Amino acid sequence: MNVRYRVELSQIERTELRALLSGGKHASRKLKRAQILLAADAGTSDEEIARSVGVSGSTVYRTKRRFVEGNLERALSEEPRPGAERKLTGKEEALLVATACASPPQGRARWTLKLLAGAMVKLTEHKSLSHETVRRRLAENGLKPWRKDMWCIPQVDGEYVARMEDVLDLYAEAPDARRPVVCFDESPVQLIGEVRQPIPAKPGRLERYDYEYRRNGTVNLFVLLDVHRPWRKVKVTERRAARDYAQCMRDLVDIHYPDAEVIRVVQDNLSTHSAGALYQAFPPAEARRILRRLEFHYTPKHASWLNMVEIEIGVLRGQCLDRRIDDPKRLRREITAWERQRNATRSRIKWMFTTDKARAKMAGAYPATPKES
Repeated sequence: MNVRYRVELSQIERTELRALLSGGKHASRKLKRAQILLAADAGTSDEEIARSVGVSGSTVYRTKRRFVEGNLERALSEEPRPGAERKLTGKEEALLVATACASPPQGRARWTLKLLAGAMVKLTEHKSLSHETVRRRLAENGLKPWRKDMWCIPQVDGEYVARMEDVLDLYAEAPDARRPVVCFDESPVQLIGEVRQPIPAKPGRLERYDYEYRRNGTVNLFVLLDVHRPWRKVKVTERRAARDYAQCMRDLVDIHYPDAEVIRVVQDNLSTHSAGALYQAFPPAEARRILRRLEFHYTPKHASWLNMVEIEIGVLRGQCLDRRIDDPKRLRREITAWERQRNATRSRIKWMFTTDKARAKMAGAYPATPKES
């Protein structure tokens, strides 16, 4: 008989499943099981769940059964599958993981599957071990010892947290035309030209261009993005000196937001991003006039990802600048066309990282609340 299993999640289980879906790297099957359980808890029919999640009806049935007969962990995890006995025991697998995380042999820059298989033969009683066995066990533990990521590691302290929450709270505010929030950043662009004329694409053949290219110098982009309305502005300059930054801030005050009482500018910690830059560029009275309309908010050091305009610059590079452009005038025309089209379509950055989420994900960065005596 086909039993109908009813899923009723506790509040703690719902929170755990939503956290699983909102961040981190997890297997797609595990994420789909989490979606199935949340949908079933909401009263959605099995047919609708299967259609929306993109799984078969039997997968929905099995997931619900394993939750009702077991628990949340059992419903999310893989069922044991029939087949040959695992080559490595639990202790041997732990030894493999520890070896992969340790320094490679002398004279080698990194571990390879072959080196790890040889090391395990020496450390255990196995006479041989296939590369595939090593690969599978490493994959299950999310390890790729032959790869490295270069990363800017921030110092998460009180100053970092304070600046992070300041920026996130600005993003969460209701729109206020008198006090707009504008993200600002800059980005260099190389002017690259063709040495030989590319061969256009035609049916059955891709466009072809020569690997050799000509460098014609660089220009700088100042990019402004309104947090609460679909507007951005890109200004192309020859340099990114303090005077160029100051001129950009004056344009922000006098041209782009002439009616605003104060413009709150989110920016990084570059030395030119300061009130002093305006005093270098303008007479004191003019610099003071501009600064009375500006309020600077700085992202934490090594946390430029908190500046929403970083995402917009990535969109600009992917949609407009991912090609060879060697002439500054042409670059300005192309960027202007992109900017006009993106503003016309009312494109926005969907920012979902909030102060509450930051506190949940970075709980260790916050000092523990002292207990009352």
